[in-house]
Amino acid sequence: MNWHAQGAPEVLKKLKVEAAGLTSAEAATRLEKHGPNELPDVGQKHWIWILLKQFRSLLILILFAAALISWFTDHRVDTYVIFFVIAVNAAIGFVQEMKAQRAVASLRGMLQPKARVLRDGDSLMVPAREVVPGDVIILEEGDSIPADARLIEAKNLRAIEAPLTGESVPVNKNVDALPEATGMSDRHNMVRKGTFIAGGFAKAVVTATAMDTAIGEIAKSLDDIKIGRTNFQKKTDVLARHMAFIALGSAVLLFVVAYFFQEGTELSNILLISIAALVSSIPEGLPAVLAIVLAVGANRMARRNAIISEFTATETLGAVTTILTDKTGTLTQNTLTVRRVSVPGAADWEVSGEGWEPFGKFDVTGAGANPKGEELLAQILDIAAWSNNAHLRRGDKDRYTLIGDPTEGALLAMARKGGIFPGRDHSVRKIDDLPFNSTLKMRATLTEKDGKRRLLVVGAPEKVLAKASHIMTGEGAQPITEARADAVRDKIESWSEGAMRVIALAYRDEPDGAESIDENNLDGLTFAGITGMIDPPRVDVKESVMACHSAGIRVIMATGDHITTAIAVAKAVGILLPEDVERGGTLAMTETQLLELDDEAFSKAVREINVFSRLTPNMKLRIAEELQAGGELIAMTGDGVNDAPALKRADVGIAMGIMGTDVARDAAAVVLADDNFSTIVKAVEEGRVVFNNTRQASFFLITTNFAEITTLVSAVLMGLAVPLSATQILWLNLVTDGACTTAMAAEDSHGDELSQKPVNREASILNKSILPFLIINSVLMASMALFAFTYYLDEGLDKARTAAFIVMAFSQLFNVFNMRSLRSSIFKVGLFSNGYVNIALVVSVVAQIVIIEVPALAALFNFVSLPAHEFAGLALIPVLVLVFGEIYKYFALEVTGKEVI
Repeated sequence: MNWHAQGAPEVLKKLKVEAAGLTSAEAATRLEKHGPNELPDVGQKHWIWILLKQFRSLLILILFAAALISWFTDHRVDTYVIFFVIAVNAAIGFVQEMKAQRAVASLRGMLQPKARVLRDGDSLMVPAREVVPGDVIILEEGDSIPADARLIEAKNLRAIEAPLTGESVPVNKNVDALPEATGMSDRHNMVRKGTFIAGGFAKAVVTATAMDTAIGEIAKSLDDIKIGRTNFQKKTDVLARHMAFIALGSAVLLFVVAYFFQEGTELSNILLISIAALVSSIPEGLPAVLAIVLAVGANRMARRNAIISEFTATETLGAVTTILTDKTGTLTQNTLTVRRVSVPGAADWEVSGEGWEPFGKFDVTGAGANPKGEELLAQILDIAAWSNNAHLRRGDKDRYTLIGDPTEGALLAMARKGGIFPGRDHSVRKIDDLPFNSTLKMRATLTEKDGKRRLLVVGAPEKVLAKASHIMTGEGAQPITEARADAVRDKIESWSEGAMRVIALAYRDEPDGAESIDENNLDGLTFAGITGMIDPPRVDVKESVMACHSAGIRVIMATGDHITTAIAVAKAVGILLPEDVERGGTLAMTETQLLELDDEAFSKAVREINVFSRLTPNMKLRIAEELQAGGELIAMTGDGVNDAPALKRADVGIAMGIMGTDVARDAAAVVLADDNFSTIVKAVEEGRVVFNNTRQASFFLITTNFAEITTLVSAVLMGLAVPLSATQILWLNLVTDGACTTAMAAEDSHGDELSQKPVNREASILNKSILPFLIINSVLMASMALFAFTYYLDEGLDKARTAAFIVMAFSQLFNVFNMRSLRSSIFKVGLFSNGYVNIALVVSVVAQIVIIEVPALAALFNFVSLPAHEFAGLALIPVLVLVFGEIYKYFALEVTGKEVI
């Protein structure tokens, strides 16, 4: 229904409601018919689906296959252990995603929104979920709009529609009917669910609730966006295929070798040995280790204000090549702050302080000035303080929040910096107030102080200047001349080019009997001065953007703001560098300009330009898709409902936790608890740590399995008995490896992650570059194990296996140091810098001693107790693994100039 194209009386008639509102009985009937006025909580998944999701992995399916093979070949212990590993993996992923879901849910707040409605002719507050079509709602400054509604009465009404349209400036509203073809963002007689009232007063009749609202329609569209497997899931699937190929190949190789080189061995025994090798070649602990790595990364990110709602996004962040970020609230503080004050022909002041904090000072030519001692400045501060309806409230941690219009909030904060506190000063009395008028483009307040009445005016400079007859100068108020007016205009233009929002302040002395403001009689003003305000960049954003440049990550600003503001902020935060400006050419483009381009030119613009302004969500989505088509892995920020489709389509969607809407948070993989761009960079750093830890833990496990299968095949080729039993291999894979890889999952940043280029999105966890290192280590470990096995073989098979087991187990422990970093020497990283690894090594050493020296356990695994000196000697031989690893790294890094990977 095109409610915007119909007059207010017609709308009321069609909705079968009087201007006095519905009756309580009728409201209850409509609530039953239409249902609660709330969007379905799509972000809250049932725990059953979260649990089942943990088993959607090729690696897990391979483990299930291995468990079944073990069961049917009577390796029951192996079966139970593998199922236990699968359960642990599922538990870790399940707990982490449930925790993230609860964290996101907590951001919705504890209070249920309320709405003021007319029922039975009376005004009353009801839960917003109980608002129904036909309800007449009352809207005032600061109110959240509970449903889509058609205005039937409005006075100086302005609404902030950024959550829906991305437009950061308040939109003026009225009750006039509009042409039927009017676009949604231009329907100024409608207000929308999820947006806010910046100023004024209105009555409106509800036309749609819940999923029938504009926000609800966007939420529905998210179901049409089908999301494939994440980057990390694709990589682990490839890893699983690699591991399956290695396991199957190893088993076949062992079967062939045993069949042809061990004459007299029964075929059934060869088959059992091969199956044991197949099961042993699969790193059973790998899924759990990968889950632990992701969980550790997600918890670290949460401590740095990035809540991970999609578990695998933890690693995907590390491969991001482009960040497509909004401006307001992400790169900037989302507060208007007065930075300059000017009295024409008298003086200029620089104003310090941040955001809504009422702390700062006024500097003239670098020296601090007392505002009360500066008569001209004091006059401007008085106007700013009293022609104002905003409120600043001090909340938790002494942080100030604004209630009211942002422009008025900035002026109030400035006045309080100068020592003027309207709430405490009772010497001034407000007689009448004219809220901001969209036609006049100014607001006014009639005040009385010391028996004298004065009209205070704040508004757009060109409008205020046109109403002025005098202008304040160093010699006091003087008649305005064209030269003086031109000087003011020049300064306004200069400040505006610097992305400042310029506001003029003026006054007019009134007769004693003045009781009201006549908006048609605002001439004869004295122009007092101008203020320049900006939404300042966040303190640490520039440093973070520069870190992105070093890390090979491109940062693109995609904003709905004006192009001059976008360019100014981009220069301030480092998205546009001085060399970009010096080089000339196009620095930024608007959506209108982009729409004029053909496909080839559009693609070129997206590749070369880093600032886009006046964008709609659809254009932002098109830019994102163009980047993805070019092979980029993108992270995209958003806070409004209109951003939700793009957030869901991005490789990593990042929603704002404070300013963001529920729909945006539900569509995103990451939620920023502080809405800060710097948090994204920290999350990218953690993502790279996660990828490194994933790769290092995987390499560690694969090396062990290579070494084990090499030992088995080599022994069979040599005509020897199998050096390790299936149960002993299972111990090595799960207990020895498990303790170490779990500790390796907690490896912290080595400080160089952001100095590396992004990981190629196509890069496999197991790649060719690591194979020489893996093969050397595996052959060395197998050679030492075979040496120990043959050395003790004359003293019995069990003792020989015990010796081989000790060498293999301690080879793995020394290999931990190799795998903690594949780019640096362990002595550079710090031999004992990871406390978890230190603990794991001690636990593993004790476990090896206990399992061999405690008779009951030794009997279970067919071990033979060894004298202390023999045990120590066998345990120290594997130090060669660390020595050769360090030599290889030195050769790779210092001699060839290449890294291990």
